[in-house]
Amino acid sequence: MIDLRDESEKNTTNNGKYHNLNIPVTSQKGLASLSPYLNFDSTYLPPSQPEYIFLEGASKQRGRFELAFSQIGAACIAGAGIGGATGLYRGIKATSLADQTGMLRRTQLINYAMKSGSSLGNAFGTVSVMYSAFGVLLSWVRGKDDSFNTLAAATGTGMLFASTTGWKKCALSGCIGLGIASIYCLWSNREVLLKLGHNNINPASK
Repeated sequence: MIDLRDESEKNTTNNGKYHNLNIPVTSQKGLASLSPYLNFDSTYLPPSQPEYIFLEGASKQRGRFELAFSQIGAACIAGAGIGGATGLYRGIKATSLADQTGMLRRTQLINYAMKSGSSLGNAFGTVSVMYSAFGVLLSWVRGKDDSFNTLAAATGTGMLFASTTGWKKCALSGCIGLGIASIYCLWSNREVLLKLGHNNINPASK
């Protein structure tokens, strides 16, 4: 609808209060403009960050079962990479000693790298599957996930992995798993340990 009134009539009708219609849409004076589509002030929004929806009472972090897939995949990739590099190094030495050149040497290098990479990748993947299975089982039985599950899962994994080589090597492998898990737990809980040490040194800070 077209308003045919002149400016003086408009000002008289509005009592002069709304002469300037270019008013920013804000909740309060000095604040940022409101979104024209949403009825809230954008300045009250927190900084953009990932948001997730959790079930009521659920833990706000991924459990061992969810982490198992990425851990197994990462272990296989790491084992294949380390094994491939080791096999390539051995292949270079072996072909150099045998004075092999050309296509024969390239074929031997590929064979060394593929064989060593697949072997170590399978070993790393097997260990990761065992560790994840122990961790998920302990978390389900105990109803919580803490450092004890990590230590027990790593110890059980080491013993099971070397269970066919005799009791001595089985126990040694379990101790190696326990040692690696202990280092990981100390590193992941370093902030808590530092805080406890600071409180013991300075009792007044408690």
